[in-house]
Amino acid sequence: MSAARVPDAVVDPTEPGRRLLTDELLARIHDRAPGYDEANAFFAEDLDDLRAAGYLGLCAPPAYGGAGAGLRQTSDAQRRLAAAAPATALGINMHLVWTSVARILAERGIDTLDFVLREAAAGELFAFGVSEPANDLMLFDSTTTARPEAGGGYRYTGRKIFTSLSPAWTRLGVHGREETPDGPRLVWGFIDRADGGTRSLGDWDTLGMRASQSHTTELEDALVRADRVIATLPVGPVPDPLVFGIFAAFEVLLASVYAGIAERAVQLAVEAARRRTSRRSGAALDQDPDTRYRIAEAQLLVDGLLADLAATADDVDDRVDHGARWFSRLSGVKVRVTRTAREVVDLALAVGGGAGFTRTSELARLHRDVTAGAYHPSSDSSAHATMATALLGPLA
Repeated sequence: MSAARVPDAVVDPTEPGRRLLTDELLARIHDRAPGYDEANAFFAEDLDDLRAAGYLGLCAPPAYGGAGAGLRQTSDAQRRLAAAAPATALGINMHLVWTSVARILAERGIDTLDFVLREAAAGELFAFGVSEPANDLMLFDSTTTARPEAGGGYRYTGRKIFTSLSPAWTRLGVHGREETPDGPRLVWGFIDRADGGTRSLGDWDTLGMRASQSHTTELEDALVRADRVIATLPVGPVPDPLVFGIFAAFEVLLASVYAGIAERAVQLAVEAARRRTSRRSGAALDQDPDTRYRIAEAQLLVDGLLADLAATADDVDDRVDHGARWFSRLSGVKVRVTRTAREVVDLALAVGGGAGFTRTSELARLHRDVTAGAYHPSSDSSAHATMATALLGPLA
């Protein structure tokens, strides 16, 4: 599918994601994206196709029926999917965050999330239920209550926002706060949708990334069974492998979606330059110096963000020890990629002319989708605070 294809030069055709995301599959997904956006509808048909292709098991080992992809390979696959349909890629990203966390832990000898890999390969869909209203501590605290049950399970009550895959998830990874005599702690676990206690508010009607259908989710005594409690941690920042795994997978894969948008924007700019002609000179705009400069600048930016993203993902896969700098590096790559992707889309719009300003044009949709990057954690301010702490130490 030439219309929504990541260039072969930057994706190894032997990688698992390349085998699962065929050109034919991406073409179907690309063609459905405008309709989902217009109708503010969930990408149900895309999900059916991705599940049938085995994409939900991308990170699961071959022994479980998965493709065995590492974080770098998963990042490359998500870039390709995002070039075809950004909102579909963002939605499925949350599933791949959990499966990537499971793989990151397994590679470090921790099998706590082994069931995630097995069930993902079997077609279960995992969603991310962490973000909460007015909780800027994110992974390090929760406004959701976790009440212990006899037998080791917990009941969760609270509100989670930006719950991508809301219409279809079967497993929801959550954290909640338990008050104990020894102080508060965070309890992490997975809710099975079939057990009840969850309600989607159906309130997703946004500027962009509409097909992700990331509705608010109400938890009302939602059960996490004892065998699905995966960690209990102190409130506040802790050097725990689960926290590192979530942060690494979330930031890298989120950046990957926006990198794919940037790559697609350059493709559309090139097509527009070759298609448009100057009334004044009669020449195609691909001969116009200003147009050539803008496209070259856009690709220079894309080359830089791809190198940044690949190096970060490789370091996670290779278990490079960045020590206290890890979190600033991870938040930094997310902020740099999302910021740069928006700049690239703006350059593509300048090349495309007035046609790109049409509401139904693909570039207009990419422009709306790419703006969502600023609203995902880590925010610009939190990334700067994390970097300042890594370099200067904590505030006195």
